[in-house]
Amino acid sequence: MKNFLVKTIANAAALLVAIWILQDITLTGDSTGKKAWTLILVALLFGVVNFLVKPVVKLLTLPLFILTLGLITLVINALMLLLTSWLADLFDLNFHVEGFWAAVLGGLIISVVSWAMNVALPDKD
Repeated sequence: MKNFLVKTIANAAALLVAIWILQDITLTGDSTGKKAWTLILVALLFGVVNFLVKPVVKLLTLPLFILTLGLITLVINALMLLLTSWLADLFDLNFHVEGFWAAVLGGLIISVVSWAMNVALPDKD
């Protein structure tokens, strides 16, 4: 359970950094509390997308991983972020990613910040 909490906090921090840096990734709300709650829910949603969908996509695109020496990961991360944005819209969460290139940059930022957060935070259950 602690590992799940740590990963959710890392995802939320990474999403917050991407929102802060990129103007095409937005999180809106009436108050700071509502924004924080939305950020936590989007982080959970992003975690579920990465847990369920990303492995299937990686398996289906295995030849592209080999051909591009892993650079296709940037595109897959962008697609996971766009899928999260779409699902957030379905769940009426105020999170939006505007366009593919914003998703690519956001995915890159989220990957780097998540890696740093997972290194810094404990991950034992």
